Amino acid sequence: MVDAVVVRATGGPDVLEFGQIDPPRPGAGEVLVDVEAAGLNYIDTYHRNGMYARELPFVPGNEGAGVVAELGEGVTGLAVGDRVAWAHAPGSYARQAVVPAGSAFPVPDGVDTETAAAAMLQGLTAHYLVTSTFPVKPGDTVLVHAAAGGVGLLLTQLAKSRGGKVIGTVSTEEKAALATGAGADEVIRYTEVDFAEEVARITGGTGVAVVYDGVGRDTFDRSLTCLSPRGYLVLFGASSGAVAPVDPQRLNAGGSLFLTRPTLAHHIATPEEFRRRCEELFAAIAGGRLSVRVGARYPLAEVRRAHEDLEGRRTTGKVLLIPG
Repeated sequence: MVDAVVVRATGGPDVLEFGQIDPPRPGAGEVLVDVEAAGLNYIDTYHRNGMYARELPFVPGNEGAGVVAELGEGVTGLAVGDRVAWAHAPGSYARQAVVPAGSAFPVPDGVDTETAAAAMLQGLTAHYLVTSTFPVKPGDTVLVHAAAGGVGLLLTQLAKSRGGKVIGTVSTEEKAALATGAGADEVIRYTEVDFAEEVARITGGTGVAVVYDGVGRDTFDRSLTCLSPRGYLVLFGASSGAVAPVDPQRLNAGGSLFLTRPTLAHHIATPEEFRRRCEELFAAIAGGRLSVRVGARYPLAEVRRAHEDLEGRRTTGKVLLIPG
């Protein structure tokens, strides 16, 4: 038997049951991994509460890193003992997990296993947002909500590396310091001022080229008002709740605005794209051009507290669950 977290009914953090399950076995094209760290992401809370339906019961978690313990039939290019990290492989909240070989990326030398686990979903998300969804170019002013969060810190660094000017929103002085440390040019404490009015002041009324919004309901409408004509609102998450239906005329009135709701799965849809994004991401980490901040580590047995802290906005950077 192996330690794991199981969800048998959807609901709040109390439905997360820590216990033991039968050891998983890899099938054809899969590898069995001894999990050293599993990433906690907001999408895990959506699976847990039923916003995104999954067949019950299930072991949550989509990301992690560890050591290959066993190869399934037909797997090539990996060996027992290799360190790998993965994204979009369900069942990562466990001491052992089965991962499709095509989703397991070899962790390069110079990147420790916890950093690799912390980098996958949020790092790949930040990568596609600034390189594909709205490719930031020199001179662009961008607004990053929750700039001290896991994705926000990475977005800020990557946007700056491409020549952008970054305005970040945060809730506390501690988070403001983290956003500034990541390179944000301006930081807005949204708990104290109207962030849209501050954006207008900072930009001289011209607005920003793009808003990267992972918050959703609480920020969506004011985010639209922050955009310059033909600006992009990139809604990539909903940590505050789902956004209400939008009248397309709102986009016209705002200046022929663009609205998109991207997701990572569509940006790593082929093995080639997955590998390319991973290679670029880990090269930036290994080269010291991108810093991944692990803000909290929780034993796997304390998974309920980890979910409570994440949803209560008491975390910064990346949250990891440690099975050992």
